[in-house]
Amino acid sequence: MRIRIVGTGRAVPAERVTTRALEERLGLCQGALETATGVVERYVCVAESQIDLACAAAHLALEDAGIEARAVDLIIGGCGVPYQPLPATAPLVMQRLGLADGSAAAFDVNSTCLGFLTAFETAGRMIEAGQCETALVFSSEIASRALPWQDAPEVAALFGDGAAAAVLRRAEPGEGKVAASLMRTYPSAWEACGIGSGGTRFDFRNEPEAFAGHSLFHMDGKELFRLTSRHFNGFVDALLQRAGWRQEDVDLVVPHQASPFALAHMARQTGFAREKLVDIAARFGNQIAASIPFALDVARRDGRVAAGMKLLLLGTSAGVSFGGMAVEI
Repeated sequence: MRIRIVGTGRAVPAERVTTRALEERLGLCQGALETATGVVERYVCVAESQIDLACAAAHLALEDAGIEARAVDLIIGGCGVPYQPLPATAPLVMQRLGLADGSAAAFDVNSTCLGFLTAFETAGRMIEAGQCETALVFSSEIASRALPWQDAPEVAALFGDGAAAAVLRRAEPGEGKVAASLMRTYPSAWEACGIGSGGTRFDFRNEPEAFAGHSLFHMDGKELFRLTSRHFNGFVDALLQRAGWRQEDVDLVVPHQASPFALAHMARQTGFAREKLVDIAARFGNQIAASIPFALDVARRDGRVAAGMKLLLLGTSAGVSFGGMAVEI
């Protein structure tokens, strides 16, 4: 796709919560959660809403791109967990950004932690098809809710809140491109990770106990680790082959920030040098779909991304899916 990223932005809530504070709150030994998760701190929404974070990130992305909100004619939300089941989250973001009725299309896509990559590709295809000129793609997550603090605090402590956005436009020759994108799904592990309630699976009126029993996040880390260990290397090889790249061609890897330990394992498994990975998980936790664009914005603003570089955006999601995008800046 002849698509380029012209601006990015990110946002976190005001409240920063250290893992040491969580250990004290839960009555755990000092260092217990930090040792188990590798996460030192994360940001948690108290006064802010998911829409507040999305709009803050969007404003920064538009400012970075040097354009006004009214130039946007497509908004796609790629959140793992929406603001509410209906309507979609993106139209509310469009309203809060001050866009006039009928001036843009706004809708959501959902591939859990890979939501940003799915939204990015969808927007890119629509730009290429001439259906729009300027797309705003965002992922905004309040990942600190519905967590199993009583039964699995080592899982709950992995997550943090945040949002990130990107502005996309058609690329002229020499301005970069998306060299390849790929997603592969392994539904044999569909039950390994998720939240069962909130959709149509359990009726909160007729099945209140089942609804309550499936209202918190659960994760079978061992099953996810086994599946990833079996298949992720081959997936990365297939993505590189589709892009026509060798592993040594990649300048920077921007992965989903599942956990500090997951990133270390990914580096060992794939053979990418740790210095090529954007690793912010210890400071921000797992921000679900916002992780990849958030890490991308950190890398851009830290000066780690420059024209001519080859970036690999990589992630895994509940379902279970692997997703990736090879981007030439």
